[in-house]
Amino acid sequence: MTNEEWGQVRNKLQKAVGQNNYTNWIEPLEFAQLDNGVATFLVPTNFMGNWVERNFGDKILSYMIGAGLSVNRLMFSVPKSGAAEKPAAVAKTNGVGAAAAAVSDDHDDLPGAALDARFTFDSFVVGKPNELAHAAARRVAEGGPVTFNPLFLYGGVGLGKTHLMHAIAHEMKTRQPELRVVYLSAEQFMYRFVQAIREKQMMDFKQLFRSVDVLMVDDVQFIAGKDSTQEEFFHTFNALVDQNKQIIISADRAPGEIKDLEDRIKSRLQCGLVVDLHPTDYELRLGVLQNKVNAYREQYKGLVIADGVLEFLAHRISTNVRVLEGALMRLFAFASLVGREITLELAQDCLGDILRASDRKVTVEEIQRKVSEHYNIRLSDMIGPKRVRTIARPRQVAMYLAKHMTSRSLPEIGRRFGGRDHTTVMHGVKRIDELKGIDDQIAEDLELLRRALEA
Repeated sequence: MTNEEWGQVRNKLQKAVGQNNYTNWIEPLEFAQLDNGVATFLVPTNFMGNWVERNFGDKILSYMIGAGLSVNRLMFSVPKSGAAEKPAAVAKTNGVGAAAAAVSDDHDDLPGAALDARFTFDSFVVGKPNELAHAAARRVAEGGPVTFNPLFLYGGVGLGKTHLMHAIAHEMKTRQPELRVVYLSAEQFMYRFVQAIREKQMMDFKQLFRSVDVLMVDDVQFIAGKDSTQEEFFHTFNALVDQNKQIIISADRAPGEIKDLEDRIKSRLQCGLVVDLHPTDYELRLGVLQNKVNAYREQYKGLVIADGVLEFLAHRISTNVRVLEGALMRLFAFASLVGREITLELAQDCLGDILRASDRKVTVEEIQRKVSEHYNIRLSDMIGPKRVRTIARPRQVAMYLAKHMTSRSLPEIGRRFGGRDHTTVMHGVKRIDELKGIDDQIAEDLELLRRALEA
């Protein structure tokens, strides 16, 4: 089999297994030889060879046979010191797996999630809400002595956590290509952990994850409540910190706010630098749009965008940068297809559904439900007569949010809280206003609840 023939098979596999699986598992395979019906591939690790054999072996074999190649078995070998060692006994023989992988002391980079080429520091728009997170990410990406370990980035959807994670990885790989940088989501970490248990490959799993130079885990909140995964993550975390290896974590909320996450993990995550990406302000959203317009000019040559359109979008779509970017992309594509200038009227017609969704009004009832869930109290207690602190404080938080997030008057809000007088609502709002300036927990609760209600 020639490399060209293998390339044709890979193209078919890419369509069959999807881009993510292809990038992680098929693309790293290096065709070595085809001899007596045995196709041998070089792989970075035996763990990867086992994974590919068990999950994609049948497909690879089928497509090779379909391409007219005389193949009845696949072998996966880990190269040693630049030369292929004797093929490990990891094979797929016409649908029958023979998995007795030789253990290698050589470990190259564990395939992580694919990095998005668009997510670099150059394409990240910096504004007041994200300047600290950006500065911290830059510092870590520059390498040198480990300063913040871990660096923990958190914030709501579409605020730039993943962008910064990818940017750090890109920068590190550019500055120090020899570094073993692994970026993956918490779900991928969990999936690979479960698979390693199932396939009795835990030693390989442990060695692989604990031999990296930089471990980056996105959306760590997804391991909350998964006891075995948390246990392994905790030990991996400790092993890397003990080796002075860099760890970078992201989540949708602060470590202390992740429900069902073990206290020892929360404590570990809080021992480094914890940075919040705040909701975008108008200036930052406008900057993001202007940056995107510049990127689109080459693709959509000749398109004219009228004055005021970007300002209109930055004002109207305020909760999520991804939605904002998606709206602009749709607008450019539509204007290009119909051959029209991008005017305010075109934007309103083309983006009607997005604009209506952005105008969604939060109700007092929604606020009460969210606050009750957040503080783990019953909704009936929220609007009932009880005055104990554990219920009164959440009730005041809900009143504060109702005052600031709805157009309801104080008497109307009072009626929805069990017929309370408007002066009671006024007192509750004033109390929370005072507390948020001196109590970090109250301030964080308010921010988290506001994001949840606007999402």
